[in-house]
Formats: sequence, C-alpha cells, structure tokens
Amino acid sequence: MSIPKYKSILFATDLGEHMRPVFSHAISLARQYDAKIIMIHVLEPLGPTGEWILRAYMPKSAESFTKKNLKEILKKMKKRIAEFYQEELSDLDKKLVSDIYAVSGDCAQQVSNHAESLNVDLIVIGTHTDDAFGHGLLGSTARKLTHISKRPVLVVPVQIP
Repeated sequence: MSIPKYKSILFATDLGEHMRPVFSHAISLARQYDAKIIMIHVLEPLGPTGEWILRAYMPKSAESFTKKNLKEILKKMKKRIAEFYQEELSDLDKKLVSDIYAVSGDCAQQVSNHAESLNVDLIVIGTHTDDAFGHGLLGSTARKLTHISKRPVLVVPVQIP
C-alpha cells in the first residue's frame, strides 16, 4: 500500500472570514508534509439576471465594460488573496504559499481544472453553509468538486455565525 505524499496543496477560497479555519488545515498539512500551498479564488459569472440588468442599463457598452472590469476585478482579488495569507501566516510560514490564482468561471470546474494542470496532490476547500438551509449541508461548489475532481478533496466544515 502506498501512503500519499502531499507536495502541493490547492487551497480554494472565497476570502470570507469563515475560510480562516479552513486555511489553517491547509497550513497544518503543508507544514507536516513540507508541501507548498497554491491559492485560488474563482469569481463566478454574473448570471442571467446580472447580465440582463447590465445590458438593460448599458446596452452599447455592456460587453466591453464586463471584459475590462473583469480583468481589473481579478487583479484586485489576487491582491486580496495575497493580503489574506500575509495576515494569516508568520514570516517563517509565508514561504508555504508558492502561487496565487484569481480566475473567473464555474468555481468547481475551475478548481478542478487548475488542480489537474498544476498537478496538485490535494485540494482543500470549505463547506458553505447557510442558515436558511441549516448547518452541516455541503455547499454546491464543494459537492460538485468532490464529484468531478480526479484529485483528493479535503472538505473542511465551516461555521458561519
């Protein structure tokens, strides 16, 4: 029997406060296995309602507005991810994070695609609970990721006050 060795961990984050304990799991594993953490944030598309509103109020410039602003938003998200891990890690541990990605698209699909292309050994993601549905439910992104990923996925429960 071969025991897994984690050399690279993909940590998927929505940058919410509830992600800090999930990040702690990724840090613990990275320390234990002398692994690198790759961080990713996926910006979901606007969706039909958001696109309709944008086109209704800005019909001539909606598409260029969206593409131009998407690049700027992704750039800002990448900066926020860097700030997130800088706040969380000691100077000694900052070397654990090797790369940061901010991308757009379907969250589970993008995380899975990046896990494959980066050849990571493990994906760490938090559950997403909503009081409207009750605690303990697996979020749609985490659930979908466990179904489509070819890489092991560690799903860490989060507590949203």
